Amino acid sequence: MPIWILVSVAAATFQTVRFMLQKSLSTVKLSAAGATFARFAYSAPLVALLLALYLAATGRSLPALSPTFWGFVAIGGTAQILATVCVVALFKQRNFAVGITFKKTEVIQTALVGFLVLGEGISFGGLIAILLGLAAVLILSKTPGGTGKWWQHLTNRASMLGIGSGVLFAFSAVSYRGASLELGTLEPAFRAAVTLSAVTLFQMTTMGAWLFWRDRGELRAVWQTRRTGIFVGLTSMGGSFCWFWAFTLQNAAYVKAVGQVELILSLLASILFFKETITRREIFGIALLGASILALIIAI
Repeated sequence: MPIWILVSVAAATFQTVRFMLQKSLSTVKLSAAGATFARFAYSAPLVALLLALYLAATGRSLPALSPTFWGFVAIGGTAQILATVCVVALFKQRNFAVGITFKKTEVIQTALVGFLVLGEGISFGGLIAILLGLAAVLILSKTPGGTGKWWQHLTNRASMLGIGSGVLFAFSAVSYRGASLELGTLEPAFRAAVTLSAVTLFQMTTMGAWLFWRDRGELRAVWQTRRTGIFVGLTSMGGSFCWFWAFTLQNAAYVKAVGQVELILSLLASILFFKETITRREIFGIALLGASILALIIAI
């Protein structure tokens, strides 16, 4: 089995655990912005430290980082911040599994963004898979107990947050792949580490400055929840490194497609950990979206 598939599955596993921790933080102690910042605040120093130790142990130096590299870092880092805020806010609207499923529309949108930004094409079969995924999103967009036409539910808060996060995560994934490709022929793991360190430091700095300006109390709350926040940082570091590593090896749409295993993991977490109820319609919508992802893998 290609290593990028194994790395993608590992990334999805780390990410599921991290979102579980962030959901717990957001529902009891932190705002959506605070729970998002906790991820970067506790992961960026760890990533930078490990990269520094690696450079010291091997005698290597950082590669030249071009303006294009930093451009991809800024776009991807900002998009990921906004996307994560959307997902954490979504957890307050719907159950964990459905929240993650809305987020997972990113795989469909990554294929489109990859074509627009990096010129990575979409086949006819890929288009069919995208339409199948759209049908799944329409099914999941209806709020339990809600009434009215199906298209009216696409404008509810949960749907807008979920679909919006998918768009933003798509831009971040493609931008990170673009940044890693700017590092040339370096080995994939090293490219992933350098890109990840640059991105997380950018995110910690910019979001920390924003919270310092707008909500200093939230910064104190992030520090007060450090016992959980440290684990958010560790799982974030593990997941992000695996995502970045996979992006250096394969098309971002492929990587995100394999990462849909997170759907199964989130469903288990929703039922077993958060004790949430999943409706039949939601199970069908999740299954249909999973089928669209499988179709996308086959088509691409």
